[in-house]
Amino acid sequence: MPLREGGSLPGLAEADDGFKYVVKFRGAGHGTKALISEFIGGEIARILKLRVPEIVFLNLDEAFGRIEGDEEVRDLLKWSRGLNMGLHFLSGALTFDPVVNTVDSYTASCIVWLDALLTNVDRTAKNTNMLIWHKELWLIDHGASLYFHHSWTNWEKSALSPFPQIKTHVLLPQATQLKTVDKELKELLTMDKVVDIIQTIPDDWLQWDGNDETPQQKRDVYIQFFKERINHSEIFVNEAQHARESLV
Repeated sequence: MPLREGGSLPGLAEADDGFKYVVKFRGAGHGTKALISEFIGGEIARILKLRVPEIVFLNLDEAFGRIEGDEEVRDLLKWSRGLNMGLHFLSGALTFDPVVNTVDSYTASCIVWLDALLTNVDRTAKNTNMLIWHKELWLIDHGASLYFHHSWTNWEKSALSPFPQIKTHVLLPQATQLKTVDKELKELLTMDKVVDIIQTIPDDWLQWDGNDETPQQKRDVYIQFFKERINHSEIFVNEAQHARESLV
C-alpha cells in the first residue's frame, strides 16, 4: 500500500517473515543515497539509546507490484527491484505534535545533538518525523541527512560545518542540556561502532552514476566524515546553543 507522505512515496508491505514494514524504495528521488542516510542515521540513533523502528534490508523481486494500477507507483517499483530498506511498521502510532506532546530536556538535547551530527534538515515543526507509540517517542525518516553526499565534493568542509539549519529544529527550545549530552553521547558513539555501521552498507547501494570510486572508498569517506564531525562536535553544539538562545 503506497504511503503518500513527503516526496519519497514509501510503501507499507508485508514481508516473507510475516511482519509489516514501511519500505523505503531505491527508485525514489535521491535513490540509494537516501537509503544510506536512513540506515546510518537510524543505527546511530539506536546506539545513542533513542528509539528507532527495527531496520531491515528488503529484496523486491521482479513480480512485486506488477499489477499495480497506479502508473507512478508501478514505475517506482520497477526502478526499485533489488535491495531496498524497511522500517518495522509501528501500528497505531500517532504523529508527534509539538503543541500536544512534551519531551524532557535531556531527550530533546540528545535528539538535537543527533540531528546536528547527521546534518538532518528534516525535523521541523512542519514535519517532525517523530511518532508517539505506546506513549513513547520514536524517531523515523533520516533520509534527508548527510546531504554532503549528494554533491560528494569537499566533504572535509561539510564535516566541520556548524549546521546553521539546526535553528529550525522542533525540539531546540527544550534542548537545554547540549553540553552535558555532548560528552555522554560521544562516549557512547565510539568510532568502532560508527565503522561497523558504515561497513554494513551494501555494495549495491554504493554504485553511483558518474562516480568511479569503489564502494569501500566511499565507505572510507563516510568514516572520515564522522571521525572529523565527532572530534569537533563543539562546532555544531555551539551553533545549536546560540540558535537556542536566540529563541528564548
